[in-house]
Amino acid sequence: MRKDKLVIIPTYNELENIRDIALAIMALEGDFELLVIDDNSPDGTAEEVKKLQHEFPERIHLLQRPGKLGLGTAYLEGFQYALMCGYQYVFEMDADFSHNPHDLIRLHKTAAEEGYDLVIGSRYVTGVNVVNWPMGRVLLSFFASKYVQFITGMPFKDATAGFKCYRRNVLETIKLDKIKFIGYAFQIEMKFTTWKLGFKIKEIPIIFTDRTKGTSKMNTRIFREAVIGVFQMKVMSWFKSYKPNQNVSL
Repeated sequence: MRKDKLVIIPTYNELENIRDIALAIMALEGDFELLVIDDNSPDGTAEEVKKLQHEFPERIHLLQRPGKLGLGTAYLEGFQYALMCGYQYVFEMDADFSHNPHDLIRLHKTAAEEGYDLVIGSRYVTGVNVVNWPMGRVLLSFFASKYVQFITGMPFKDATAGFKCYRRNVLETIKLDKIKFIGYAFQIEMKFTTWKLGFKIKEIPIIFTDRTKGTSKMNTRIFREAVIGVFQMKVMSWFKSYKPNQNVSL
């Protein structure tokens, strides 16, 4: 049977959330599979995933890494795994329920039935759909996306979003080994590269809810990295050739 849908979740100290999020994904219609990429969490996250693998041996997968190597490198390893195993749709999401697992179905439907190559779960496409964030963080995130739009020219309202669905052909086309950023700016670079290559992209509205368990990994240093990284990325793009991909969905 052809591998179809793989959800990638990078983790570091997500023991409080990983079982619940995994079970929520397993309960969805459509036989979603899950790949957890754990960066040697000292709280036992990987051990909990191994228990889940006994319950869902064909649908839950685990990659363990020796330490915290960056969000971007985790996703890049996950993308390579997905391509190697033949998955057709590859999803990014967080472990902490800030992204609603049921929205995976909407992301997939938009890609599979409407022919989009990248579907972004957007907090800002219909206003500001964020729950339980302090106002300072909402403003920081919102204006970070505005800044990215201004610098890059991308039309997306939520340029920093981390809830996405890629068609396989996008990941096959992007030179993943050339992706520069490994932190928060990784999410922006992947969207920018996909857009420059001419793939069809759509934002769909989601409600983003701040975590209730565990500790957020976001901080102002990560935002600063993204601000500087976006400018560097735009300058570097002037010296690159982005050939429109012949496999873009029509």
